[in-house]
Amino acid sequence: QVQLVESGGGLVQPGGSLRLSCAASRSSFSIGAMSWYRQVPGKERELVATISSAGTTNYADSVKGRFTISRDNAKNTVYLQMTSLKPEDTAVYYCNAKIILNYYWGQGTQVTVSS
Repeated sequence: QVQLVESGGGLVQPGGSLRLSCAASRSSFSIGAMSWYRQVPGKERELVATISSAGTTNYADSVKGRFTISRDNAKNTVYLQMTSLKPEDTAVYYCNAKIILNYYWGQGTQVTVSS
């Protein structure tokens, strides 16, 4: 069973930065696309950024120019560098990974942007 473990969330002031990490463990197969989603109470989970196994990236319009997704295939790890954070970025951030035909989720990490 593949496990995704996120880290790096926390409380940050508006304009600040955070770096999220997500490590996939116990996978016998190559990991395909990896993504970050976020969710606030009462709203649907939304896609923030995706990176393919080859490194192609896509971002939600709301985070373009502020967030950067990257991955280290040797470590089965995906990162989300978040800069110029805004209060509306406050959410639980979830990591997602596609392995063969299945999708796996992390447990989520809280990001709070507040002064």
